[in-house]
Amino acid sequence: MLKNTFIGIIICILTSLLSESISVYIGTNILGLDRSPISPIIIAIILGNLIGNTIPLVQKYTDGFEFSIKYLLKLGIIFLGIRLSISDILSYGLQGLIVIIPSIFLSIIIAINIRQFFKVSNNLSMLIAVGTSICGATAIAALAPSINAKKEEISYAVANITIFGLIAMFLYPLISYKVFDNNSLSVGLFLGTSIHETAQVAGSGMIYSEQYSNPSVLDIATVIKLVRNTLMVLVIPSLAFFSNKKSKNNSEIKIAKIFPYFIFGFIFFGLLRTIGDQYENHIGAEFWINIKYLVKQFSEFLLLIAMSAVGYNTKIDKIKNLGLKPFYMGSLAALTVGLVSFSIIYLFIN
Repeated sequence: MLKNTFIGIIICILTSLLSESISVYIGTNILGLDRSPISPIIIAIILGNLIGNTIPLVQKYTDGFEFSIKYLLKLGIIFLGIRLSISDILSYGLQGLIVIIPSIFLSIIIAINIRQFFKVSNNLSMLIAVGTSICGATAIAALAPSINAKKEEISYAVANITIFGLIAMFLYPLISYKVFDNNSLSVGLFLGTSIHETAQVAGSGMIYSEQYSNPSVLDIATVIKLVRNTLMVLVIPSLAFFSNKKSKNNSEIKIAKIFPYFIFGFIFFGLLRTIGDQYENHIGAEFWINIKYLVKQFSEFLLLIAMSAVGYNTKIDKIKNLGLKPFYMGSLAALTVGLVSFSIIYLFIN
């Protein structure tokens, strides 16, 4: 088991390195450009998806892919904190609440109320709603036991999040660049509030940052997504309470199990950045610049490894088995989150 996990991680690392090489080769050797128009993130996901779905042997190493998504992604986000000062983190986080709270509230209300039209079970509608509005598969996994959701309902909800999250991950950077005119705050808010999974937000932020030479978008989108993740501790117990009250189920949710503790690591590195910038003359300006650069590069490579794992972990055969009605509901829920987020940012922030 440990051996397969290790091999799975190595496969993701090699895929990441290959993706970076292909991206550079396309940009430099084929197109003759200084920078590739195709992000290594996109290549990594496509490579992982193609290899993972055509070579059955690769599926032996699923534990390594899941480890990369669960732990290396979070580690990459923690190190990403060095790109921001504490004042930046607080500023972006507070501004994000203006968009995050209405997006979560309205998308959940709409998803739950359209379930009868699509003839979807109450449990499945709740899982799709919470996965779309807050934190993807993590939120689904946190809510499912407390409402006695079936395995099929959990799998279906996660598949919905995977499909529409990946679509948004590739599409939203392009849309936000065109609409928000490369405004870092607006784009970061949009990506951070409208895309489902933490991995998908990180991937989308990296795609935008690389393609449009605006690294602050990744920073802002990450902060917004972490704030959004933290709201799980309020939203999920509330949904569980109302659902259990309706079904007379006495299951409870333990806050300690769903709290995204890695946010403290992100804040720690933000604090480290703040202190380092304040005392860089004492520790050596060049030394501090090199430290920040190395940590940034390492964090981005960890995120790229996680994106490769996302590709390997996306099973096309499971997606093929989805029924259409819940699929339609999932698409409408995803669209609702995007439209609410876009409208608030466009009208009040941009």
